[in-house]
Amino acid sequence: MDWKKLADQLFPEWHAIVEQDDFLCGSAQVGGAAVAVIGTTGHTPIGVEIALAQAKAILRTVREYPGMPILMLIDTQGQRLRHRDEMLGINSYMAHLGKCVDLARRNGHKIIGLVYDQALSGGFITSGLMADACYALPDATIRVMGLPAMARITKVPEEVLTELAKANPVFAPGPENYLRMGGLEAIWEGDLAAQLQAALVQSTDGDRRSALGLQRGGRRLAQPVIDAVMTDGHVRSA
Repeated sequence: MDWKKLADQLFPEWHAIVEQDDFLCGSAQVGGAAVAVIGTTGHTPIGVEIALAQAKAILRTVREYPGMPILMLIDTQGQRLRHRDEMLGINSYMAHLGKCVDLARRNGHKIIGLVYDQALSGGFITSGLMADACYALPDATIRVMGLPAMARITKVPEEVLTELAKANPVFAPGPENYLRMGGLEAIWEGDLAAQLQAALVQSTDGDRRSALGLQRGGRRLAQPVIDAVMTDGHVRSA
């Protein structure tokens, strides 16, 4: 989906979002309250420049607009795979972005992620997966890695991975599978403005993804392992 059409649907009251080199930044009004908007478009890869631009926008929001909710609009093909970025330490830049998101949360900013087009690998980890809750549109593409690329790296035949993807959501792309695994809170259809407004007022009590994955049948072991570790820790401390 074109981000401008999306913005009109999300913010019928008012919005002022600027695109510069596939980086989106601005503000909008939701339910009479201001919201900071930060994101990407054009399937752009996340390199050092965009990582820093997003981090800067988040820090500016924390500094100048205490408590303002932040909506992250996500459309990225993942981490930029260039020798230059690797030599500059792209992992550190992305870690910095993730820390800025966490800083905003610790300072009382509600953070919502919305995958409106494409979300892959590292570009998704430091945006939607760092949010208090992440949502997606029905036609969004979400995946760890394309099956052909996964086959080349793991040396597992693509047809085997394709077969595994039918039963295991970890291998399969698409918002439905990430919903099953608990990575997404919900898939938005219909009135996007109303769903965004509801998401912004919904209480957030810690990281629920493992519990949701168990409840929805997409991740059956993550939450039981967490519970076992926590129980063992309590027993040992006692």
